[in-house]
Amino acid sequence: MSQVLNNLLTMLDLEQIEVGLFRGQTEDIGFGHLFGGHIMAQAMIAAKNTVDPSRNIHSFHSYFLRAGDETQPIVYEVENMRDGGSFSARRVKAIQKGVPIFFMSCSFQSEEAGFDHQSEMPQVAGPDGLLNQQELAMTLRDKIPPHVLEKFVADSPFEMRLVEPADIVMPKQTKPERHVWVRANGNIPSDHSIQESLLSYVSDFNFLVTAAQPHGVSFLTPGMKMATIDHAMWFHRPFNLDDWLLYSIESTNATGGRGFVKGQFFDQQGNLVASATQEGLMRMTNRGK
Repeated sequence: MSQVLNNLLTMLDLEQIEVGLFRGQTEDIGFGHLFGGHIMAQAMIAAKNTVDPSRNIHSFHSYFLRAGDETQPIVYEVENMRDGGSFSARRVKAIQKGVPIFFMSCSFQSEEAGFDHQSEMPQVAGPDGLLNQQELAMTLRDKIPPHVLEKFVADSPFEMRLVEPADIVMPKQTKPERHVWVRANGNIPSDHSIQESLLSYVSDFNFLVTAAQPHGVSFLTPGMKMATIDHAMWFHRPFNLDDWLLYSIESTNATGGRGFVKGQFFDQQGNLVASATQEGLMRMTNRGK
């Protein structure tokens, strides 16, 4: 197991301060602020710690209110909204320096049988033979700033392989679609809550940037500013992040300084295991100069 994956798993082991109150540690992964996936993953664990162990999360909806400080711990306040016969609802508030930085509403359900259908898995190249994010970054080592290169070649909790990598240095207008194979960089516990929390973490990578592709810009374009506003996920079927999952992403809209993206996670057998949506700020700050 990679050390950074081990560190991430350790940070999912939250400290309980009081009933419904938890503290989580943070990390700096080079964004200049706390990574959104980190907050979502810890918030899910905080909520799960207050729910009957037989119930697993099936959806969450979250809003990012302020940029998180990667040097400070986060306090998670969990409110019990409802415990019904089959479903439990929780609301989580993440707090730093006395102010809320994030809210999440999430729902848990006892396992039950029901109707079953799903979207078909896209027909794309498999992960074998594709470059991972570190190898891809090294092909650009003479074209991107050293501090950006350092972030991309650093050890990661996950290995990600893009099927058709976009040119982030000299971006061209392309269809707002992206396909990424992803798996954990080591063996992780089979526990539902850990698997789902880690999937929420990795779902924040390669997501909003897809909305920039039809406009011929990337996150490296001077003046380009991108930040998550909200993020939602639905968990459909069991999965194992030790094995490859395909993250199939599409941006269906951009307007008013915001971009919208939706994604689906498939296992290698073609099972749709989770879906996600996100809307984020997507603005050129030097427009008109």
